[in-house]
Amino acid sequence: MERTLIILKPDAVQRGFVGEIITRFEKKGLQLAGLKMMVIPKATAETHYAPHKERPFYPGLVRFMTDGPVVVLALQGVNAITIARNLMGATFGSKAAAGTIRGDFGVSNAYNLIHGSDSPEAAEKELGLFFKSGELVDWTPTIQPWIYDLTGTKPE
Repeated sequence: MERTLIILKPDAVQRGFVGEIITRFEKKGLQLAGLKMMVIPKATAETHYAPHKERPFYPGLVRFMTDGPVVVLALQGVNAITIARNLMGATFGSKAAAGTIRGDFGVSNAYNLIHGSDSPEAAEKELGLFFKSGELVDWTPTIQPWIYDLTGTKPE
């Protein structure tokens, strides 16, 4: 099972979309492995968005991400990263397809509701930044055989 980090950004929390967004991931078949609400410390936001440090939007992004509470999720499932990113939609809400989280709830380019890891390497790094050792839970939902075809050598 692959894991990914999802951050429900301050705009998603302030607009009351936390339950709706989590429900979309669960209905798709992804399972929660970790969940917490927090205000991201500035140093953590700077580390998380370090690849964008030279971009003109970086200071505003760090300020935005530390301006209010967020909900941080660890999700897992087969191809969890790709599935989560497809559910999220295009980065800019104004360009995201209807039926996606950003397409249904977002219009702003700057306030785009949600972050999701973009690769297994990023997910591992990001999960380590937001969850301490022992905070993620390994468990198997009883409905898993109804989500994945488990008759082969690996879940499909």
